[in-house]
Amino acid sequence: MSSKLDQLKSMTDVVADTGDIEAIRRFHPQDATTNPSLLLKAAALPHYHELLTGALHWATQKGGSDSEQMANCCDRFAVDIGREILAIVPGRVSTEVDARLSFDSSATIERARKLIGLYEEAGIGRQRVLIKIAATWEGICAAQKLEREGINCNLTLLFGFAQATACANAGAYLISPFVGRILDWHLANTDLKVQQPADDPGVQSVRRIYRYYKTHGYNTVVMGASFRNTGEIEALAGCDRLTISPALLESLAADHGDLPRQLSAQDSTSDDPRHADSEASFRLALNEDAMASDKLAEGIRNFIADQRRLEQVIRAA
Repeated sequence: MSSKLDQLKSMTDVVADTGDIEAIRRFHPQDATTNPSLLLKAAALPHYHELLTGALHWATQKGGSDSEQMANCCDRFAVDIGREILAIVPGRVSTEVDARLSFDSSATIERARKLIGLYEEAGIGRQRVLIKIAATWEGICAAQKLEREGINCNLTLLFGFAQATACANAGAYLISPFVGRILDWHLANTDLKVQQPADDPGVQSVRRIYRYYKTHGYNTVVMGASFRNTGEIEALAGCDRLTISPALLESLAADHGDLPRQLSAQDSTSDDPRHADSEASFRLALNEDAMASDKLAEGIRNFIADQRRLEQVIRAA
């Protein structure tokens, strides 16, 4: 029997959750995703030293204030890593807007346009790039405008159903609901005992979103993310896409057991009525979901912290 990774690829687009070029070559994913945490790890690898110093030189030549040069260097480094990834994967790469802009729609739009411009200057069409934006109200509004301009977006740090419905109504190309971090919160804040993957609240969240989208005819792609174990991945086999770390890809590749499909667009039904969003209803629903509120805020803080660490690495280069 083929490996579980190969079986998964037959029903789900597998995306590598890494900026590690060698890992991407090894597992042959359809797409790849990056974020500030992954770029920080990449910056420490010898392979990327030349890219980092090249981005720094380019930003210095471009001029501007210290903060402008730093922003330009980080954006160029992210795009240069994205270009290397796109030379390997047949699909798309996700490149993230600075998380410090998560509550500023206009600045998010401006930065997204800049990133797409850098890709296009390098000969990479926008159809091969997803711009990652935190699924705040401001981020979702920015994505709605960007999608109308032909800039496809990946709404990340998605933990709650209210975020998912708003993203779909905004016409976002793709969402990344975070499975493992939802589980983390429940284990830390409740007496939850997970006996099997179907009991995992992160798995349940993605299944609910997937079925809601398929029942109501939304085109937004559901890409489960942030997995803690292969059981979570197997419980979502058949989801549109799953972005998986190299360690878990390795585990799936080494396992030759049977992997049954768990999700199918044709067989999906949802008890959730189609939801119309307003800013007030979104904020209220998010506020009432303690897990989603906590994890969204924490995720933004962590991405900002890693962005600042990356800037420290650049200053020391």
